[in-house]
Amino acid sequence: MKILKILFMLLLYKPIAMNSKLSNILLGILIICVFASKAKAQPTKQNLNISFLLDLSDRIDPKKNPGIYQRDLQYIKSVQQAFINHVKGKKMLLLKDQMQVFFNPLPNISNINQLSEQLKIDFTPKSSKQAFLNIDKVYANNPAKIYQSAIKDGNYLGSDIWRFFKSNVQQYCIKPQHRNILVILTDGYIYHKASKIEVAGKSSYITPQYIQSKKLVNANFAALMQKNKLGFISFPYNLKELEIMVLGINPSVKNPYEEDVIKQYWTDWFKAMNVKKFELRTTDLPSNLASVIIDFIQGGYK
Repeated sequence: MKILKILFMLLLYKPIAMNSKLSNILLGILIICVFASKAKAQPTKQNLNISFLLDLSDRIDPKKNPGIYQRDLQYIKSVQQAFINHVKGKKMLLLKDQMQVFFNPLPNISNINQLSEQLKIDFTPKSSKQAFLNIDKVYANNPAKIYQSAIKDGNYLGSDIWRFFKSNVQQYCIKPQHRNILVILTDGYIYHKASKIEVAGKSSYITPQYIQSKKLVNANFAALMQKNKLGFISFPYNLKELEIMVLGINPSVKNPYEEDVIKQYWTDWFKAMNVKKFELRTTDLPSNLASVIIDFIQGGYK
């Protein structure tokens, strides 16, 4: 800024002896400096890599939790809209943004591979106009088909988010030169019969019954967790390039401290794995969480 002022003063009060050639050179330098300062004030938007991890356990059963799966669909729509707004704000030549959906375990749906493949969005400078037009339709139809098919099947297999982190999160959700965001839609409970592990107080799962068995039912839950070294089994990962948003936490109403316990488990787990940034949100009306979702995704540019 000081250099700009000096150049401006020289041009404004240049002595008569200064020839026109030197004057033009100074003017050229001034113009270059002005454009450079503007470019610096407007940082280039990062490449986004957004992944969804869907919990298709019995939490989405309409008989057990009416309206939950519809909320999930609206959360997905808000994330997708924030992604599209980001892409539209970039120059075509700079596009290197992607979005995809994962499950663990895989739902018992005959065409799940086709549906999930269509949900893999990869925008590049070569992307066609039709690709931009298709994303709204695909993200409106395919998630709804997946949820409705899982509900119709009725054979809810549980939620193995723990094993997804153990085996897949680093390979599937983190890409170099991208801002990596993982959106997990879950009630906060984790359980799968094939991944029921306990080691020195740590576990691979958490359920309402498990919380009751550990007596985490009063204001002393944090001290009790620390004393007994309770929490999720973590992994020696350094997830410093991953940001996570957990949406839809739905604690049992039988325990007034259930929400706090669930969030403590997830918080300790993410911190142990050096997750860069995370947000834990209890289930709420999609209209209330829309701004939270948008702020989280756009937060990398502030």
